[in-house]
Amino acid sequence: MASQTVQFTSKTAHPDVPEVEDIEPKELWDKKDKVVIVDVRRPDEFTGELGHVPGSQLMVLDTLPERLHELPKDRTIVFVCRSGARSGRATAFAKSEGFGSVFNMKGGMILWNQLNLQVEGRE
Repeated sequence: MASQTVQFTSKTAHPDVPEVEDIEPKELWDKKDKVVIVDVRRPDEFTGELGHVPGSQLMVLDTLPERLHELPKDRTIVFVCRSGARSGRATAFAKSEGFGSVFNMKGGMILWNQLNLQVEGRE
């Protein structure tokens, strides 16, 4: 089966995690149907005031070591959190476990909401 990776023109180096690349929320929105979006916040945050990216799946950061095998290695994965810090760690962990096409969404759901992009699950 052919790899289904997606290229991002907005990728930049993560400021705190050297091996991680950030992508802009607007570009993720444009390509959301071509990638796997994983939100690593707690369940109460996923359905809280910031909501979540439509189509994203919840995989709490603390459970990532046990659940990473559930994600496809042949697809592009974008990790999301509140501000970009936890998802940066998740991205670094996935890379260390052999995932090649993994990215962090810059600014997390805070920036996503500031850009007025569509959300689901907001209280």
